[in-house]
Amino acid sequence: MSAAAQAEAVRGGKISALELVDSHLERVAEVNPQVNAVTQLMAERAREAAVQTDQRRAAGEVLGPLAGVPFTVKESTAVEGVPTTLGTARFRDLVAPADAPPVARLRAAGAIPIGHSNMPTLVLAGMHTRSELFGDTVNPWDRSRTPGGSSGGDAVAVATGMAALGLGNDSGGSVRIPASFCGVAGLKPTTGRFPADHRVLGTEDPGPASQMLVTDGPLARTVADLRTAYEALAGTDPRDPRALPVPLYGEPLPGTVKVAVVADPGGHGVHPTVRAAVTAAADVLREAGYDVREMADVPRLDEALEAYNRITVTEFAPNWPATRRLLRAGGDRYIQMAMEKTPPVDAAELMKLMGTWLGIRRSWAEFLDEFPLLLGPVFTEPPVEPGLESRDEAGRERVSEGMRLCSVTSFVGVPAVAVPTGVRDGLPSGVQIIGRAFREDLCLAAAQEIEDRLGVLTPIDPRPAVPAAAR
Repeated sequence: MSAAAQAEAVRGGKISALELVDSHLERVAEVNPQVNAVTQLMAERAREAAVQTDQRRAAGEVLGPLAGVPFTVKESTAVEGVPTTLGTARFRDLVAPADAPPVARLRAAGAIPIGHSNMPTLVLAGMHTRSELFGDTVNPWDRSRTPGGSSGGDAVAVATGMAALGLGNDSGGSVRIPASFCGVAGLKPTTGRFPADHRVLGTEDPGPASQMLVTDGPLARTVADLRTAYEALAGTDPRDPRALPVPLYGEPLPGTVKVAVVADPGGHGVHPTVRAAVTAAADVLREAGYDVREMADVPRLDEALEAYNRITVTEFAPNWPATRRLLRAGGDRYIQMAMEKTPPVDAAELMKLMGTWLGIRRSWAEFLDEFPLLLGPVFTEPPVEPGLESRDEAGRERVSEGMRLCSVTSFVGVPAVAVPTGVRDGLPSGVQIIGRAFREDLCLAAAQEIEDRLGVLTPIDPRPAVPAAAR
């Protein structure tokens, strides 16, 4: 059942919220030992919340659009009364005093957090979902491939039916990549669309790059469920002055909606199966009545990636010696290689880069003014092996290249929806639909057309390990 169907069944009394939660807890017990996606199970808390939901229904109260729906929450996002470990033993007992804003908003819509989900240690150990505290999360389609990250635990939990929704975050693909690698849908919203508070370790706010790049976002098995989560998560909150009261749905665009298609951003190369996925999605949109046009490239890609790397490294560098000590041996390789390749800049250069950042955002706004939607790859290869980005410089560069369209769209701050396009060579494939700022509605509508014609891939049972001799 989709999340929406689960909630409708609870509201209508066809099933109780407690029965719904218990069925998911049974699925976690059955599947999680094979994939290691759910880290801290909140079973009793979830059952208590479900009982309260059932009591409210019995009393005649109107229940929310996600009544009783279980969801997972990334280990970096606070759930009241539960440790926010960030995957490291150092924060094993860092109990959250309150829900983070997106958790609170999903609760207000009736959803129930069922467990924390795995991620790379401190969100810094790489793209693969492997943490010091909880170990590796397995891609349920193929154990030899990464589930992606950093919101990999949520993607796997949703793909295998352990939760109807996942709550991750994305600063360069961390929702979209695991969604695509695991065959589910994911939304990275416009910067400022969802309220957030990422002050997990204290009262100090992060620097400008962290403030502007990181956005919380949902994962789901269907685009319709993404839409329901989007409606619940959007809005303002006094804890986040960045969140803006922009309407959920914009005015209809005049004429036929134009879609720019860029299969190989920057011309750096794209795998044939990824190009085929983009072509399939383009054909669907063309048949659905969109004005689909092949384009050579997106605006200023390489310049944007260079600025992204220099700004983030410069912001991060002063804290790196202390942070590095929190990462297990080898867990520091991904960031250390990045810092060696892109040294921090001085204050004058940083000020110049901030201007470059605005200029690149302007270039993208002008591009999306002509083409309200952009269709392209989530990752320019099929799912890669676990830990490739931390193995050596060649592996790190390959992964950075693969996620380049995700990185640049996070840098620009525009919305994007990752949606599956089918299965190729036994692995899920997908694309992303990128839109104008605060036009998530356009992205979701196009993604719905793709899903309607190409289908839903999950939930699935984890594939068994293949003996080495049979590979």
